[in-house]
Amino acid sequence: MFLLPLLAILIGVEFFLVFNRVTQDSEEKLRESYSILVVSEKPMSIKDFEQIDAHINKSIPIKKEQIAKEIAKGMRNTTDQEILNALPHFYNLYLDRYLSKEGVDKIKKKIMATNGIKRVETFGKNHHAKYSLFLFLKFVFWSFVSLMSLVSIFLVIKQMEVWQMAHQERMQVMEIFGAPMLLRSGVLFRMGIVDALLAIIITTAIFIYLRYDYAPNCDIELLVNQQSLLFRFQDIAILSMSAFTIVIMAVLMVTFKNRGSRE
Repeated sequence: MFLLPLLAILIGVEFFLVFNRVTQDSEEKLRESYSILVVSEKPMSIKDFEQIDAHINKSIPIKKEQIAKEIAKGMRNTTDQEILNALPHFYNLYLDRYLSKEGVDKIKKKIMATNGIKRVETFGKNHHAKYSLFLFLKFVFWSFVSLMSLVSIFLVIKQMEVWQMAHQERMQVMEIFGAPMLLRSGVLFRMGIVDALLAIIITTAIFIYLRYDYAPNCDIELLVNQQSLLFRFQDIAILSMSAFTIVIMAVLMVTFKNRGSRE
């Protein structure tokens, strides 16, 4: 019974790591695909935009030649070069991270206050919808993982108390003869560590299977595209640290709680 709640905690931890990697990857893709359109009367460099706001880390000029050709089609006595000279300068600005709508609005106000800027388009409605959905999914997942972990930790502690009661007589005899607390609780540590190792192995096996066997052969596009994020071998260190920390804390809590009790 100790293995099951510990396994639930480790699976939750690994899902959290996977979800965090997926959301970071998605956030990076959203950041790369999102741009702010700026129309300026004068040429501007990336340094000019960086001075306006530190979140602006890249600017790409939009070529005006094609725009001039399209405009010239409807005008008889004007050459492409004349139209090109009359057109303002267009830039796509990219940010260093995916900001909230309020953050983007602040940048827009700063750019609009700059001399020579004619117009700024942030595509706010589309950006706000994606960002709100992104935050909602993160909140729901973190809430679920936190609740599941909390319940599982209580189950681990209760199971430790059951083990402590099962070995109570032996531990009390050792206490009478002066055995230190860690020695008296040795049997709890041994059982807890064995179950922790089993939980780590099972959790690792499940996610290795998901990454290397299930994801490549399934029809779920998200899993196929995010296969490399489903499991990383450094996750084993995080799972091990989580499992052994929970075991040690649970044993110590139960031992201190019942210290000194004798029949």
